Amino acid sequence: MHTRTLGQGLEVSAIGLGAMGMSQSYGPNPGDRADMIGVLRGAVERGVTFVDTAEVYGPYVNEELVGEALAPIRDRVVIATKFGWNIVDGRMQGVDSRPEQIRRVADASLRRLRTDVIDLFYQHRVDPNVPIEDVAGTVAELVQAGKVRHFGLSEAAADTIRRAHAVHPVTAVQSEYSLWTRDPEPEVLPTLAELGIGFVPFSPLGKGFLTGTVDTSTPFTEGDIRTRVPRFSAENLDANQALVAQVRAVAEAKGVTPGQIALAWLLAQQPWIVPIPGTRRLSRVEENAAATAVALSADDLADLNALTARIPVAGNRYDEYRMSLVGR
Repeated sequence: MHTRTLGQGLEVSAIGLGAMGMSQSYGPNPGDRADMIGVLRGAVERGVTFVDTAEVYGPYVNEELVGEALAPIRDRVVIATKFGWNIVDGRMQGVDSRPEQIRRVADASLRRLRTDVIDLFYQHRVDPNVPIEDVAGTVAELVQAGKVRHFGLSEAAADTIRRAHAVHPVTAVQSEYSLWTRDPEPEVLPTLAELGIGFVPFSPLGKGFLTGTVDTSTPFTEGDIRTRVPRFSAENLDANQALVAQVRAVAEAKGVTPGQIALAWLLAQQPWIVPIPGTRRLSRVEENAAATAVALSADDLADLNALTARIPVAGNRYDEYRMSLVGR
């Protein structure tokens, strides 16, 4: 596995692992807790050194899972987690990035992750009621105290990133980015390039769509987040098949999978971009990691870059409430 460097010199594997789906959002787990621990440890054995979690995944149980799995190999992996929600009786009750809340979450996450330091601590969503300068200042205090190494933001607007970075250096911004979610390109990515901040795309495979294995006949089980995503309605899925067909054609020409093309395209955008595809299977970890060896020509990239201009994506990537939380 190749490595890449995010902002502030944080070196990680070129492909990370998003752990959220091991605990929520994609229906029942295919195996038990021991299986998921095996996937996490197996990923590290295969060179994946960047694992992403959050207190709200579960809530809490995903951090506990990651902590148990990685405790014996803690020195070989960079762990990212997130703060920024008010969680009451296991449910999100809006955003909360008050300084006292950030400090509480940091201490609780350290316990669940079985570690003495959080490598990368993201604000999960921007809180309009708390100045970003106060958020950055609080994380800076946690860095000074040795509880956190690096500060990150998730789904933040360019101006917010600049304001935060002026108080304490931002190492990485995490947002949804893929061949069918191009929102960060006009403003966020140029800002990160200017400031020397890394970028961590989540859902780089379009919640499975860009693997070419999802269509209108795909059954989504109860609890699968895609049942609430407009882009995955039957009508929109049908319209979006033309896009994935183009990705599949490139993949077939190269003898690789559509998912590997989607990841290789992301890696080719900038050397400081590190996707974090989620999976619950080691075979998928291996497939995703192999994307680092997929070479895309200038013509391939030009064709893929123009894809959404030729084939507009149908449907929003979130429901109305979640869309209101991005780009602040």
